[in-house]
Amino acid sequence: LPDSAAPNGSLRQLPQTIIIGVRKGGTRALLEMLSLHPDVAAAENEVHFFDWEEHYSHGLGWYLSQMPLSAPHQLTVEKTPAYFTSPQVPARVHSMNPAIRLLLILRDPSERVLSDYTQVFYNHVQKRKPYPAVEEVLVRDGRLNVDYKALNRSLYHEHMQNWLRFFPLRHIHIVDGDQLIRDPFPEIQKVERFLKLAPQIHPSNFYFNKTKGFYCLRDSGRDRCLHESKGRAHPHVDPKLLNKLHDYFHEPNKKFFELVGRTFDWH
Repeated sequence: LPDSAAPNGSLRQLPQTIIIGVRKGGTRALLEMLSLHPDVAAAENEVHFFDWEEHYSHGLGWYLSQMPLSAPHQLTVEKTPAYFTSPQVPARVHSMNPAIRLLLILRDPSERVLSDYTQVFYNHVQKRKPYPAVEEVLVRDGRLNVDYKALNRSLYHEHMQNWLRFFPLRHIHIVDGDQLIRDPFPEIQKVERFLKLAPQIHPSNFYFNKTKGFYCLRDSGRDRCLHESKGRAHPHVDPKLLNKLHDYFHEPNKKFFELVGRTFDWH
């Protein structure tokens, strides 16, 4: 593919790394933090190339046109959290570049479900549309409603198996989303190493914002925090229901830990 040239030696490049998910795992925070690195060029928007047929049918030329301008030495990164949970995507990414490095940010699956619900709830509120309470969505006939899509998105082992059919585990770096929020720097250091980037992100790039209750970024004197739609409080959930959620994910989590040879501090 011809790289589309532009002024001062910058060009568009197909991504050498993709943040594939997970939805509500902290993908935006990860992308913003990674963008602190001078050798990273990040696509602004979620591109949805590999998961939306309409986009995919436009071909790689269209995908390239969605990428930011970058210098030849820079790594281009794109994030679309739906990739992780879309069964057709791993084969498609592999056919573009079998050597690509993938980033996957995960958090406690039960928390991720509640965050997923919260986002959809707020989207409805903004459009002044009604949306059922969390209990109504999560429970059907006194049991956990396993048809609720947000539950499936938290079955990490099922989705991971799809990816591991096409990519070796060493090409997929898992970022601990809970850790990234609590103490971002060590997690970002690991990402730098995985992407073989020179260590250029520093602890001084992060400062704790007491009002927001999470870390914000500071680079070359410019401070920026994530959008107020991030880090929203989850609805209060009945402890019995919370236990049902934790029980539901207990076995799937064990399977996931075995699959990736690593454990996470989840319920």
